[in-house]
Amino acid sequence: MSIVRSVALVTNPLSGHGKGALVAVEAVNRFAERGVQVTEIRGDSAAETERLVRKALADPDARPDAVVAAGGDGLTCVVLQALVGTGIPLGLIPGGTGNDLARELGVPDDTAAAVAAVLGGNTRTIDLGTVETDESGRAVWFATVTGTGLDARVTLRANDLRWPNGPMRYTVAALLELVGKLAVPYRIELTGSPDHPDGTVLERDAVMVAVGNTRTYGGGMLIAPDAVIDDGLLDVTVVGAMSRLEMVRLLPALSSGKRIDHPAMLQLKAREIRLTAPGAPATADGDPVGLLPALFRAGPGALDVLVP
Repeated sequence: MSIVRSVALVTNPLSGHGKGALVAVEAVNRFAERGVQVTEIRGDSAAETERLVRKALADPDARPDAVVAAGGDGLTCVVLQALVGTGIPLGLIPGGTGNDLARELGVPDDTAAAVAAVLGGNTRTIDLGTVETDESGRAVWFATVTGTGLDARVTLRANDLRWPNGPMRYTVAALLELVGKLAVPYRIELTGSPDHPDGTVLERDAVMVAVGNTRTYGGGMLIAPDAVIDDGLLDVTVVGAMSRLEMVRLLPALSSGKRIDHPAMLQLKAREIRLTAPGAPATADGDPVGLLPALFRAGPGALDVLVP
């Protein structure tokens, strides 16, 4: 249990194509009504936002009782880079397109109720994941899912679309991406898997491979149905080679959050995964992190989150 008298409220006016800005204004007012000291953080870029969060947490005598992300999963991912390891809990005010971490933890969409959850002081310790591409050499924390291949290309395209609003944007982006090349050869190396010995290598053509800390992404798409957010493992979903028609048939079920059992799909669990595929992009919590090859690691108990 945490006592929250002051918060650093991190906002992104672009979250949810403007929803984040509206949510942030209401959140500030709600916190003020409860006598909570609010320091607003709004950077011009992800790097600037991360820097400002680090600055707010640098002085142990002045840092806030909680850092609150008023936006979506992408903003939360930016905050994580500065927050992990500080001992300060994260609060969530959903204001993005997907809000999958908030949904996973039962944080309500209603801003007033989300603020009440922050001030309730109830914390839950969760795992995170890291992804480090060979080209970047930097381990990036993520809370929900890192997608690769078609998965990542859909997310990147969805981020650029202005219509439709909400999760349907991902479905439209997927349909647009299906006109391109689908399967590419993947190499998957596993360490710390409960079902496979260390050093196991799987090689297969795949449309995409997703590495999940949570079950859903993209506004409720159930990509890792067996993922548990505090089991110390990451879940790997391999969508093997299939026709465009089969992919089109799968999209409605994925978008509606249904579990999919398909012969071309493979589910794995491991503490550490190395993925290699030619030209495959990767997106962590919906934001680009570079191209494969990449190393993924589970971070057990890495973060405390304020939950209802």
